[in-house]
Amino acid sequence: MKRIRKGDQVVVIAGKNKGQRGEVLRVMAEKVVVQNINLVKRHTKPNPQANQPGGIVEREASIHASNVMLVNSTSGRGERVGFKSLDDGRKVRVFRRSGEQADA
Repeated sequence: MKRIRKGDQVVVIAGKNKGQRGEVLRVMAEKVVVQNINLVKRHTKPNPQANQPGGIVEREASIHASNVMLVNSTSGRGERVGFKSLDDGRKVRVFRRSGEQADA
């Protein structure tokens, strides 16, 4: 089970985008892509089959998962995440500081 999942709200804790918040768009092994964070410019060739124009396109690059922290919706702060097994056998993510469940 992963600590960060697609759709999570995260805050960047290290790097040039430190302090910025966004939603996780993709999770790839140890890296995550966060909406409007770590923007890079890509020079792309036009692709008429995909109806894609050429030029300089700005898009999100990946960030290492250790550089983002899950945001607790109740406190509004980034918190560390742990795991806990429930009585019915499910494994859920919990916030370390408050002990609240991160999974609904």
